[in-house]
Amino acid sequence: MAAGSKKVIYAALAGNALIAVTKFVAATITGSSAMLSEGIHSMVDTGNQGLLLYGMRKARRPADERHPFGYGAELYFWAFVVAILIFAVGAGVSIYEGVQKIIEPHEIENPLINYIVLGLAMVFEGAAWFVAWREFQTIRGKRSTLRAVHESKDPTVFTVLFEDTAAILGLLVAMIGIFLSGYLGIPELDGAASVVIGIILGTTAILLAYETKGLLIGEAAAPEITDAIRKQVAELDGVDRLNEIRTLHRGPNDVLLALSIDFKNDLTVGDVEDTIYRLELAIKEQFPIVKRLYVEVQNKLHHDEEVRKAAKARLAEIDG
Repeated sequence: MAAGSKKVIYAALAGNALIAVTKFVAATITGSSAMLSEGIHSMVDTGNQGLLLYGMRKARRPADERHPFGYGAELYFWAFVVAILIFAVGAGVSIYEGVQKIIEPHEIENPLINYIVLGLAMVFEGAAWFVAWREFQTIRGKRSTLRAVHESKDPTVFTVLFEDTAAILGLLVAMIGIFLSGYLGIPELDGAASVVIGIILGTTAILLAYETKGLLIGEAAAPEITDAIRKQVAELDGVDRLNEIRTLHRGPNDVLLALSIDFKNDLTVGDVEDTIYRLELAIKEQFPIVKRLYVEVQNKLHHDEEVRKAAKARLAEIDG
């Protein structure tokens, strides 16, 4: 796991832990529903960063007999758990507290405390967001933000970035809700702000769940990696045709590669073994994230026949 990912998470963890305490204290003193929702938000974010760190540690475990391809995908599982927690705890409790405040409104006491806490929280969250954004920029390249998130295989960076973005939006909503509640004399607006914060968290959770779901199911390596591997195979002496290439991310820096290759018929078994060995060395040298490589020696006619049979089987399942 990249050191940058850990730096992003540690920065967010420290900031959210401090912010959560101050928000809860302010909510207790002032009775603000929006501030209470923000405290819950920061508490959930703190727990989420802890889960991501736990997932990163578990993902580093070496392969064993029970899990022969390693534990890299465990990070994806814990990232999905984070999305569920944001939705269930963060969004759910915030909306509940907001509705309760709307049903039973009461004036906010000492609103100045809320403004001070929200202002400090904005500074801390902004600093954490900047760290996450700078790390995200290093992996984004020339891609758009949405495309980079969708194609990213490391959920730690974009999860923290999403959380910090939602946190900043939530702080702005809380500040506006508390101000309008006191300025207009409508305490229900404090509860409405809490509901809006819950909606922001729910939207963030849905986006995170969608992105991590694809990683859990299994995503292929980036097209530039597969294209480069195709070129390597094509340039090898003794190769007649690359029948098929399959890749699977088992973790952000762990790719499983499977190749089906038709070698020229005049090669001996020893020649084929030497060719496969050279190919494996070349691929792993260019792409260290390819941890496991399997090559199936297969006649192209036999491969095409298997593809046709598989296609017929899928059509039969659909028709059935």
